[in-house]
Amino acid sequence: MKEGRHNYEYDVNTNSDSAAANVVRFVGNGKRVLELGCGPGSITKILAAQGQCMVTGMEFDSAAIEKATPFCQTILQADLNAEDWPRLLDEMDRFDVVVAADVLEHLYNPWRTLEQMAHLINESGYLVISLPHIGHAAVMACLMSGDFEYRDWGLLDRTHIRFFGLKNIEQLVTKAGLKILDVRYITVPPKKTEFAAQWANSSKQVRQTLRSSPYASLYQVVIKAAPASRSDAGISLTPEQVMLATPSALKRRMDRLTRKFRGLIRKRPSATIKS
Repeated sequence: MKEGRHNYEYDVNTNSDSAAANVVRFVGNGKRVLELGCGPGSITKILAAQGQCMVTGMEFDSAAIEKATPFCQTILQADLNAEDWPRLLDEMDRFDVVVAADVLEHLYNPWRTLEQMAHLINESGYLVISLPHIGHAAVMACLMSGDFEYRDWGLLDRTHIRFFGLKNIEQLVTKAGLKILDVRYITVPPKKTEFAAQWANSSKQVRQTLRSSPYASLYQVVIKAAPASRSDAGISLTPEQVMLATPSALKRRMDRLTRKFRGLIRKRPSATIKS
């Protein structure tokens, strides 16, 4: 971490496939946004500057509020574990988008919080949430080695009190009366995570077994959701989609398409030139 930075302060490359970049894409441009747990404004400043969004932030940490304030139209100090936090917004119009980027896993009752979030969007509004995925192969390697070490950031952040697998994420959304409209799967190979050392120290057999899981490289999930009563078609989260999202799978698909394209070129009859 750079000196003077807040623990949750980071740079967002909007051209990347990171969770934060996908949150920004799902939010869109020119929206009235409520960002829960905005932290020091890592995503907030992108929404405000590049997306021309009008952001209302909610955050508990005073140091983070000080850093995020320049990027918000309004910022409110709130404890999202308190049942009455939505009352702070009673005098405001409903929002186009409500964002909770890597926030729900820090809460005692994320199911209730997500349900409350759904009441804060307008008739055409939607929610954007991102969650870490506990079933990543590197985390499983830590468990198998008996070394489940809490850290200052990442999938085992010491402030995480809820952990979600893919099915749990879908149940979280459904229980809140919502449906998933779109999803992005953020995949990271085990050796590229903060658990690279534990992964490297695992036996070859353990690594092979863990790699066989369809969720082996799934690091985070970013979801766009709306009330289930809407006419928009909902989608499910499936292992097949996750496998297609991995870099190796994408490369295999591109290789197949390239081979198919080359085959079509070879089969194409030569043009006959008439005099």
